[in-house]
Amino acid sequence: MLVFRFGQYTLSLRFPPWRWAASKIYGLLRLFSVITTGVQMDARLRVGEDLHLIHAEGPISIHPDAIIGDRCGIMHNVTIGTNMSSGTPTIGDDVFIGVGACILGGVTIGDRVRISANSLVMTDMPDDSTVIGVPARPMPRLNPLGQNRTEARSNA
Repeated sequence: MLVFRFGQYTLSLRFPPWRWAASKIYGLLRLFSVITTGVQMDARLRVGEDLHLIHAEGPISIHPDAIIGDRCGIMHNVTIGTNMSSGTPTIGDDVFIGVGACILGGVTIGDRVRISANSLVMTDMPDDSTVIGVPARPMPRLNPLGQNRTEARSNA
């Protein structure tokens, strides 16, 4: 994250010779960071506050045009990028992305979404959902007894 934040700082420099020199330093640091951690985050990526890369020793690849909201957790071996069509993912706040998940294309992931391990998300996902499968689908919300909320109402 330190290398990523330094890269964002280099983009904000106004004096061209300083920006050039800082970008060369950032390029070397980024190369070292990708080799040692496997995390590919370009400085152009828009990230909210408190991004948490959980077990960042595995490959994490995030497209530079993707948008990630506040307080998101990303496990290892995650890909966030483009599909064969144009567009990149927009991820809301308080989202958790499980191990090996792929989010591809111009999709919008709502707030407070949980994406399970090894899921392939290629369509928009609503707020407050748990997403499972290939292709990923939102699962119905369950109450503490394991029933759908509509079933629980009809049984009462």
